[in-house]
Amino acid sequence: METQLFPLLSIFFSIYLFAYFLVFRNWSPKIRPEASSCFISLFHGTPAVVLASRALLADDNLTFSSVNTDAQSLALDYSIAYFLTDLAHYIVFFPHDVLFIGHHLATLFVFITCRYLVAHGSLAILTLLILAEVTSACQNAWTLAGARRHDVEFAAKLYRLLSPPFYAFYSVVRGILGPLFVYNMVAYFVSGAADHVIPKWVWISWIIVVVSAISVSILWVWNLWVEFYRERRASSSLEKKVR
Repeated sequence: METQLFPLLSIFFSIYLFAYFLVFRNWSPKIRPEASSCFISLFHGTPAVVLASRALLADDNLTFSSVNTDAQSLALDYSIAYFLTDLAHYIVFFPHDVLFIGHHLATLFVFITCRYLVAHGSLAILTLLILAEVTSACQNAWTLAGARRHDVEFAAKLYRLLSPPFYAFYSVVRGILGPLFVYNMVAYFVSGAADHVIPKWVWISWIIVVVSAISVSILWVWNLWVEFYRERRASSSLEKKVR
């Protein structure tokens, strides 16, 4: 399949500029970039899950080492275009955010090698994409609400309403489903079943990136839970003092 990267890249850049200069034009300059990033993520997350799911379900010969179909290549191009756009966002507005820039570079390495270098193994990469993006709609709504919770009452209420279910959903996906799938992925690659089409250094690199990303995600949501219960205890103590 011919690459669809450049048309998709122009679409994501256009969406970002539309969000920054029109949708969030009245927002504070401090949070406009983050809001615009969330906006393009809304156009990536759920559509990427649909694209990847349909591409995988339509493949009758699907294994961890099977050749990428056209639909799977399109799904990979779609996500590559998004991550390149968001990477540009971080480089321009948050050049010192080494964690997110590193995350995006590592993710792009995995997607690009799967799509353009080995052209095999999209089962692993697209399934991980589905697990990563299935929570994105909720996460983006939570992030946008959090950005305005200090100056908009509705945003504060929405943030408090979304936090527990979002944390729980994210914890199950990243803390249980993700590691279980990675275990099966590692077992397959370690067996050598894919070595004839995916060089060992490639799949080892994928595993390093994926395990690192999942570990950081688990740490992130753990800290969110800790902060959530700390705030609840503080609020409960304050209510008792008032009584």
